[in-house]
Amino acid sequence: NKLGIAKPEQKLASGRLTLKKVGPNQVVVDNGIIQVTFSSPQGLITGIKYKGFDNVLNNKIKNRGYWDVMWYEPGQEQLIDLLEGVKFNVINQTSEHVEISFSRAWKISQRGSLVPLNVDKRYVNLHKLKGWRTVDMDQTRIVFKLNTKFDFMAISDQRQKIMPSEIDRDITNKRANPLAYKEAVRLINPQNRIFKGQVDDKYMYSMENKDNKVHGWISSDQRVGFWMITPSDEFRVCGPPKQELTSHVGPTTLSMFTSLHYAGKDMNTTYTSMEPWKKVYGPVFVYLNSASSPNRLWTDAKRQMVAEVHSWPYDFVKSVDYPLHQQRGKVKGQFFVMDRYISKSKLFGKFAFVGLAMPGKAGSWQTENKGYQFWTTADRMGIFTITNVRPGSYNLYAWVSGHIGDYKYERDITITPGREIDVGAILYEPPRIGATLWEIGKPDRTAAEFYIPDPDPTLSTKLYLNNSYQPQDRFRQYGLWERYTALYPRNDLVYIVGVSDYKKDWFYAHVTR
Repeated sequence: NKLGIAKPEQKLASGRLTLKKVGPNQVVVDNGIIQVTFSSPQGLITGIKYKGFDNVLNNKIKNRGYWDVMWYEPGQEQLIDLLEGVKFNVINQTSEHVEISFSRAWKISQRGSLVPLNVDKRYVNLHKLKGWRTVDMDQTRIVFKLNTKFDFMAISDQRQKIMPSEIDRDITNKRANPLAYKEAVRLINPQNRIFKGQVDDKYMYSMENKDNKVHGWISSDQRVGFWMITPSDEFRVCGPPKQELTSHVGPTTLSMFTSLHYAGKDMNTTYTSMEPWKKVYGPVFVYLNSASSPNRLWTDAKRQMVAEVHSWPYDFVKSVDYPLHQQRGKVKGQFFVMDRYISKSKLFGKFAFVGLAMPGKAGSWQTENKGYQFWTTADRMGIFTITNVRPGSYNLYAWVSGHIGDYKYERDITITPGREIDVGAILYEPPRIGATLWEIGKPDRTAAEFYIPDPDPTLSTKLYLNNSYQPQDRFRQYGLWERYTALYPRNDLVYIVGVSDYKKDWFYAHVTR
């Protein structure tokens, strides 16, 4: 431990990037722009100093910035583990690059209290950008609880607005009324009256993995932004369409790695006592900026996101488990579809999603949650290239809008460092037993084309009202499942082929009455 003999306030690296110990229980990394304080040896992020903020984080010291997992042994209650370290170590320390580690080794005596994992949390700051027990871990994430001066949230060009506060959600003090589940409340006495009568629910702000690249918060008063940037989806689970949480009232910003959200136990992550497993989550990039308006802050955050995506994989990570660019491989080819009931000749797999994931059955990537996945979108001619693939064994999977079913390439694909594999022309034949007589909607893995009702006027959120640019996001309104019974109070809907219009007559979701 290079800080073991440090005196309080003693700087341990000269130059532009410094590492110092403050008292017996804090470590501070300062790159001249942002100063980050960690609890030592636990590795909790207790402070981020930037611009006019002494600390952009809020809440109690253990509830500011942390990595946690939700876990349980079979048949036992679910527990939350903040993955607090017991040993602090300096991995790299120069004026340009500081990497620190907070680790712990699991012992059998800790069974039932700590998740049975050896943990090594790493944090990197740069001067400039360049015999285990069976256990279930339902959720793995990074959480930031921000200073309450952050009042404006942005998760996409259309989905951004001034937000209510955690106080506004207080049911005990009659600021809000509870709804069907604890995350959803109706605001009845908010501090800002513009929110009165609206619903707040963190699930309204979920997003598909493929679109979830940057989100965060803005302080309107300080004109400062706090952003979570995810430059790669390789460590996320269940493929591009997986819905996941982003930011929500708190103010809270998340980086979700694994969860059961929107899928339940099919995505449960169970690690058996005889199963070797390790996985690198991240790096993700936390970006702070300052500008004169929310729009400029958001635009700059998007620009930074693009820069981080182009920088992937990062070249500064010091881990044998994180292959650098030259240690990765590439797969390319051309995807075709053969459907004799549509065309006598094969069709280009236009804009098909093509990806590599752990070996399994066709479509198994949708519930795969322990390995890495690498996805791309083919061009108009079905040509695709999957880059920066970690060494390992994979299956190649695909699906394409307009055709039902899942494709799986018949051979396993083994990636080795620097290797480029050309699979050539691959052909998908969608399952059929005859010509299409009729269909409702489009086989595109969304319900955007179906009828999405208006919400109950007393249970709406203005963000999704009259959203003509992205009408499919209207389904995120709270309580729309109850609108089905309101529309069909006595009998279920009747759809007449050739007469009914699925845009008006087919309810977007299958619900119980």
